[in-house]
Amino acid sequence: MDLKEIQNLIKFVANSGVAEVKLEMDDVKITIRTTLEGNVTETTYVQQMPAQAPLQQAAVPQQIAPVAAAPEVPVVENAHYITIKSPIIGTFYRKPSPDKPMFVEVGKTISKGDVLCVIEAMKLFNEIESEVSGKIVKILVDDMSPVEFDQPLFLVDPS
Repeated sequence: MDLKEIQNLIKFVANSGVAEVKLEMDDVKITIRTTLEGNVTETTYVQQMPAQAPLQQAAVPQQIAPVAAAPEVPVVENAHYITIKSPIIGTFYRKPSPDKPMFVEVGKTISKGDVLCVIEAMKLFNEIESEVSGKIVKILVDDMSPVEFDQPLFLVDPS
């Protein structure tokens, strides 16, 4: 199980409302516990390896630690812009199909309800519509990239 799979599992469990998940595969044991206190979700996870693999045991906590810290980093420099975030986990596409033009470009004025992108999740293509009107200032994700739940996609200047 690689780091990306573990990250996706942690995010899925945190967003699913499940209190605890235990997963055992070959030489890997993972326990993920979530507790909900008000609006704060805390995810605790433990990965244990057998004594036969001491090098992997030391490397795993170092790789997993940044995963927990990443969602807590705020974007301060763009405080007057509105951030449009991904409502789901999936693959981000800037155009409806390979032979069609992009939905939006930097500098384009958008209105509430305009389609900004498509996110593919489980072979379903979900159109992501704008909930605000304004001008696209920055596109934060590359075309055909995986995105996580609540990941910033676009910066919009509402003025």
